[in-house]
Amino acid sequence: MSNTTANSQVDRYPSRIADQAQLTERLDPVVYKKWSDASPLSEEQSAFYENNGYLFLEEFFSENEVEAWRQELARLQESYSDRDEAHVIREPQSKEVRSVFSVHENNDVFRDLSLHPRLKAIMNYLLGSETYIHQSRINFKPGFTGKEFYWHSDFETWHVEDGMPAMRALSCSVALSDNHPFNGPLMVIPGSHKQFVSCVGRTPENHFKESLRKQEYGVPDPDSLTEMADAGGIEMPVGKAGSVLLFDCNLMHGSSSNISPYPRSNVFMVYNSINNRLVDPFSGQRPRPDYIACRK
Repeated sequence: MSNTTANSQVDRYPSRIADQAQLTERLDPVVYKKWSDASPLSEEQSAFYENNGYLFLEEFFSENEVEAWRQELARLQESYSDRDEAHVIREPQSKEVRSVFSVHENNDVFRDLSLHPRLKAIMNYLLGSETYIHQSRINFKPGFTGKEFYWHSDFETWHVEDGMPAMRALSCSVALSDNHPFNGPLMVIPGSHKQFVSCVGRTPENHFKESLRKQEYGVPDPDSLTEMADAGGIEMPVGKAGSVLLFDCNLMHGSSSNISPYPRSNVFMVYNSINNRLVDPFSGQRPRPDYIACRK
């Protein structure tokens, strides 16, 4: 099944248009460049990412680097504690800051991190081209009150609501605090990136205003999630601050609430290939704001 948007681009991953969910095979590569001795990842690391859809790089950054970012994170959290901005998202049932978007553009410290040569080399290798930041944000998950992020594929939303044509993007999450099994870390379903889950329900206009607090559309159905979890299991990459989690744009992932006393914060950056720039949203709706989906 396919349909064509107003910009005449064929939609190879239709979603939110049928009354039943459907699992279809991925049509795009996972690793876009052939491995060689000059690659920034080992052959084993590259193969693991290809097969599982994610790669965890423990203690990738030093304690000194992390401490500088942590200080900036605390400054931003304090700065936005009582100041409303469109790119600042708060928890659905409180005024606590949940996420600060577009930090690669609005903050010199995190702009430099997004351009870090070691990171850029890995992104360009996996995506097979030069890359740019599609989206960036800081996620705060405070102790006791940090809410969950339900299971989802980022690509489904980026495709439908932003117009990302192909699965040629990946997320990079830099841990700014230690990740434990008990403070709401990210969970992933290995291998789920090889199938696309079309979701049910047409997206309301301006859905992003609520979905960034609590997502209700673009959410996979229980049967598809169960089938993928039965096949690949559920894993929880955890480690010390400074660790980096890379995961494919179509990997199914989510996190539970943090009811521990220990906060979990990270810098989240999405790298997209320059050959995969956004077109008109495949939903036919107006594009989301640039601070959520860069269209430059």
